[in-house]
Parts: sequence; C-alpha cells; structure tokens
Amino acid sequence: MVSIKSEREIKQMQEAGKLLAACHRELRKLIEPGITTWEIDQFVERYLTEHGAIAEQKGYQGYQYATCASINDEICHGFPRKKPLKSGDIVTIDMVVNLDGGLADSAWTYAVGNISPETQRLLDVTKQSLYIGIDKAWPGNRIGDIGHAIQSYVEAQGFSVVRDFTGHGIGSTIHEEPQIPHFGTPGKGLRLKEGMVITIEPMVNEGTWFSRMDSNGWTARTADGKLSAQFEHTVVITGDGPLIITEQ
Repeated sequence: MVSIKSEREIKQMQEAGKLLAACHRELRKLIEPGITTWEIDQFVERYLTEHGAIAEQKGYQGYQYATCASINDEICHGFPRKKPLKSGDIVTIDMVVNLDGGLADSAWTYAVGNISPETQRLLDVTKQSLYIGIDKAWPGNRIGDIGHAIQSYVEAQGFSVVRDFTGHGIGSTIHEEPQIPHFGTPGKGLRLKEGMVITIEPMVNEGTWFSRMDSNGWTARTADGKLSAQFEHTVVITGDGPLIITEQ
C-alpha cells in the first residue's frame, strides 16, 4: 500500500534530510586515501548520535552497520571494513537517518584522491541521471517516466543501469511501496500523487548491468568486475514539483 504523508510527517522527514545532508558534507572533507570505511562508519554513527538521531540501517533485517560502504565494483550494500582506501578508488556511502521518527535516505559516490577521467565521467553521468529522474517526479506522471528518463540518458552515454535494485517509498519504515525502478517505459506504472515520498537512487555500471551477490548475502557487485556508482535523494511529490529533502 502506498501512503500519502501528512504535512507533519513531511516536516519531520525534512529535518532528518537536513541532518543527513550535513553529514554527507562532512564526509566530503573526511574521505581521502588512507581512511577506512570502518572509520567512516564510526564517524557517521557518532555524528548522528551527537545530533540526536539514529542510524536507521543498523539492525534493519540484521544489518550490523550505520552505513553501507560500497567500493569500486560493489554496486550496493557493501560492509564497512578496515582496509584503507587508496587513491583512484570510488566509494559509495549510503545511510538512512531517523530523527524524531522522520526518516531520510541518501547515497553519494565519492572519489578517493585522484581518479581517472573515465571514472570521473561515470560519477558525473550517474549524478546527472539522478536529477534527470527527479525532474519527472511530478503529480500525474508515472513511475515509468522516471525510469525511462534515467535509462535513456545513461545508455546514451555508454553505461548501463542496474535492474536488480530500485528506489522505493519511505516513511515510518525504510522501505515502503512503491518500488522505483531506474529503467522502464514512459506512461507505465503507478501514477505519482502529491504527498508521496520516494527515493530515486540510480546505480550505474561501466559495463554490464548484471550483478552477483557476495557470500555475505548483502553485497552486490558488477558481474564483470567493472566500476559502479550511485547517487540518491529522498524526494517529496508536491504540486509545485519535486522537493529534494536531502540536497547537500
């Protein structure tokens, strides 16, 4: 069932989104060669606690960490670890913030030190595809309009869109209906309504869109070992257009 959020619920989620965005801004300063994703995870949990919030992912379906930290060929749900990042790596930090019951979700792919022009282009295209998708998040449009816009742009740039993981509704829990694929057919799917809150979070691969799972049952990687990037915002559907509540 798709829920329509009240004005009070949206305000709570906006406050969570502001804090989440502030945490990502701090990560921009923190991420450099030599740091570990374990240290990043510890920083995020400490930062949220100090600001009166909860890392909502921790404990969700048995997940043990405050963040998902996905490196290079990892598409999503990478476990934080104690191996230092090196120059040329990319790392996606995904987190869900619970502030006084309001939830917000955002992922960002960061360059570690100096990355190649080809890798930078992957990041640029992925980020741009997010905003292209958000531009379709108007009342009356359909979910397929979002996915088609993202897919068309990404594939025109020579990359592929992951099919196995999608955006989603968000509210009192992390994952609510509807699912928001980042591929699709315009004019198809559920019609968007004012008051819905969704995540749009394209995962874009250098090579094939196919993925494989690690033995931990959580982490997804590209099937061909090539790089993957992701950018995600939480978006409120309003009569004045999409409202991004996790903008940095």
